Amino acid sequence: MILHDGQAQAPAILVLGIGNLVMCDDGVGVRVVQELQKRYRFPPQVEIMDGGTLGLDLLPMLEGIGRLLVVDAVETGGKPGTLVRLSGKELPIALQTKVSPHQMGLKDLLAVAELLGHAPREMVLVGIQPASIEMGAELSQNITAQLEKMIGNVLTELNEWGVEARPF
Repeated sequence: MILHDGQAQAPAILVLGIGNLVMCDDGVGVRVVQELQKRYRFPPQVEIMDGGTLGLDLLPMLEGIGRLLVVDAVETGGKPGTLVRLSGKELPIALQTKVSPHQMGLKDLLAVAELLGHAPREMVLVGIQPASIEMGAELSQNITAQLEKMIGNVLTELNEWGVEARPF
């Protein structure tokens, strides 16, 4: 939060990693944001957040957000490890085919945020086709092989929004 005139102000950009860490590849979004938090320092207008499987509980986090960057496993019908970038109205459409229960929560979150007038004006999803969403704490080999590219895609998106991430 940014303090301005004694008032707490929400960051302008939220990078939200979502997923379930005990369902193999479903946890990839959380793992990406954890790596970003460990490796980089971001300007105060950017918040990097592990949203886990919180769904509608994340609604207050969207208030005042201008841009939302979601990182998640996404069912694309492609081969495991296929990277995808979706934006705007493509997000709710992509979430029609859910990989796991948290994605219904994300779809609901975006719908309720729009109804309340809290929807970010710009939304992007950096995603990957999972290989496995079975119970387990490890990412599959296909996803592990693409983890650095996913981190790079998030950094590229932020850079296009004028955000410079500085390595620690």
